[in-house]
Formats: sequence, C-alpha cells, structure tokens
Amino acid sequence: MAGVVNIDKCIEKLEDGHVLTEFEVKFITEKVRELLLEEANVQQVYSPVTIVGDVHGQFYDVQELFRVGGKIPNTNYLFLGDYVDRGYYSVETISLLTCYKLRYPERITMLRGNHESRGITQTYGFYQECMKKYGNANVWTYFTDMFDYLTVAALIDGKIFCVHGGLSPNISTLDQIRVLERFKEVPSEGALADLLWSDPDPSRDGFSLSQRGAGYLFGGDMVKRFLHNNNVDHMARAHQLCMEGYQVLFDGLFSTVWSAPNYCYRCGNIASILEVNTNLDKFYNTFSSAPDKLRKPVNGKKVGSFEDDPFNDPMSDPIDYFL
Repeated sequence: MAGVVNIDKCIEKLEDGHVLTEFEVKFITEKVRELLLEEANVQQVYSPVTIVGDVHGQFYDVQELFRVGGKIPNTNYLFLGDYVDRGYYSVETISLLTCYKLRYPERITMLRGNHESRGITQTYGFYQECMKKYGNANVWTYFTDMFDYLTVAALIDGKIFCVHGGLSPNISTLDQIRVLERFKEVPSEGALADLLWSDPDPSRDGFSLSQRGAGYLFGGDMVKRFLHNNNVDHMARAHQLCMEGYQVLFDGLFSTVWSAPNYCYRCGNIASILEVNTNLDKFYNTFSSAPDKLRKPVNGKKVGSFEDDPFNDPMSDPIDYFL
C-alpha cells in the first residue's frame, strides 16, 4: 500500500490487461517522478542485469518478455526507452512499467527514448490511444510530464555504456552527459537529442547527418574513441529494428537490442533481451511474439491489424520503421 493507491492491486489489474483509473495514473506518475528526480543522468546499474530495447506498446509481447527473462523482482531490468507509440497497448505498457518502477525501484531502470516526448507521441499513437481509452488527454499529460524526468543513460559496473540512440559530436565524455539539463521536452537538436536519436553507420567513419532529421550517423571510429575516453568496454543501445532481434557491430564493441517481436504486427522479426552476468558476459536471449491465445481481441481480432485502427499507422514514419 502506498498512500491511497495500492500498487500491488494496480500491478495485478494491469497484468490482467485492464487499464488504471485516471487517479491511479496521476498518483503513480507523481510518485515515480520523485524517484526519477534522484537518478543521475548516467545512472549506475549493477550486474547481473537484463537490457531491454524498444517495446512500443506491444503489451502482450512485454509479458512474453518477462516470461522469457524472468519476472520482476527476481530479475533486474534496464529498459532503454520507447515504451509507447505504434502498438495497441501503450497505455497498459507504460502503466505497468511505471508501477514496477514504483514498487521495485532498485530492480528496474528506465531510460528515455526518442518516443518519450510530447511531439512524437502526438504523431505516432500514444496521445490518440489515451484519448480513446480515457476520453480526455489527462493521462497523456501525466505520463509525458513523467517522461521529462526519465534519465538519459546508464553505466553497468562502470564498463557497459547504455543509451537509447547513440553518440553525439558534442559529447566525448560521460561527465558531459552528467551535466546535461534533462528535465524538459526532448529538443530537436543538441546533445540530448543526439543521444536519443543517433544511429551507427558501419559504412563510414566520423559523424554525418541522419536521414531521420534528428541526431547523427556515427562510425566505428567514434564508438572506439568514446569507449577509450571513458574506460568503457562496450556500448548497448536500442532504437533500430533488427530482424534477428539484435545486431553486434564494430569488432564486438557495440550492440543494438530490439525487444518488439513482429514489430507493428507485420514485420516478422524476432526480438531479444541482452542478459549481462556478473562477469559482464553477454547473452542475447531471443524470443518471438506472445501466442495468440494470450492476447485479448482488438477490433474483434486476436492479432493486431492496423487497417482497423486509423490512430496508429506504422507506415506513416518510414525512416523510423526501417533500418
């Protein structure tokens, strides 16, 4: 019991596929904001820990993820962002993870993704889903206000650097990330935007402009320089669809982890979580979509079809949809 809201009851309700009340959402987001306010821009995380990439509102696949990787609090989790948009169940997904954060704050670390912003969620589904499920924008406001408090990066045992997107030409040390002003809407440019939007480019060195319209493309030389400058062994991030669930680049120094199987219910990809043990050994644990029998129907169908749901069109953003 926390105040007037029973967090365990909220978790039970969400795990059964039901949404919280507006009051419950307001309560949990305000309490989690207090927790996040105490976290550093580069949050220290300790092994063993399981790293999770984009989940994009695919609630039943998130439940499958926990079946594969282990339930909280028995497993420590580090989520790399992009909890909402695209899937049918962004409300349930971010509500459940926020409740877990409040109930087990030492067992789950949540970074900010590029979709944890007001502008992006008004375009790619979360805002419309909140309006559809609650009849007003209050829940969207509570969550997007909380997004401003999510931390930017994490460091596992001082040796594995984790962020949602990638590197920035304006950032060469972790100390520069530590002093960024993060408590705001994600800007369209600058170091904070780069960390959430940038992508690797194995075909060229240095930094170059990204076709996403935000962030940069960066080469293996930039990854090696950043790791060397900060005495770090590996960099893990999310942000890009991987058909095999993950991708390892730059002589094994760099990982992309993708945790939304059959992305947008049509891509056919598998997903992965990255399990890091106390020796910092890495195991990419792959999994497929949750079985149809575990999903509740949407528009009378067990597997989502965006043709019947005009508020959420994955093809409206081809740059973010494809690699």
